Amino acid sequence: MEGDPAAQNRHHDDLRLIAAASAASEQTGPVPEQGAGPAFRQSAFVRDALRRQLALERLAALRQRIMPFAESRGYLTDEDVFRDVS
Repeated sequence: MEGDPAAQNRHHDDLRLIAAASAASEQTGPVPEQGAGPAFRQSAFVRDALRRQLALERLAALRQRIMPFAESRGYLTDEDVFRDVS
């Protein structure tokens, strides 16, 4: 990310989203799609969802960067990795 201006911009955008979620009002309500579930803080719910999504995007970007190295060593599928790690 150091030399990639586009990645830096995405990172700053991500931080702005998290900051906006943190600044959201602390309203309570039912968990979406669970009906009568326990009460939760909406901003905490949004922050957690953003953190998870950002982690998934970082993992996908890392995977894309390392795939050429893995393929050159014979790791073409997840099963190839699981076979050697298990």
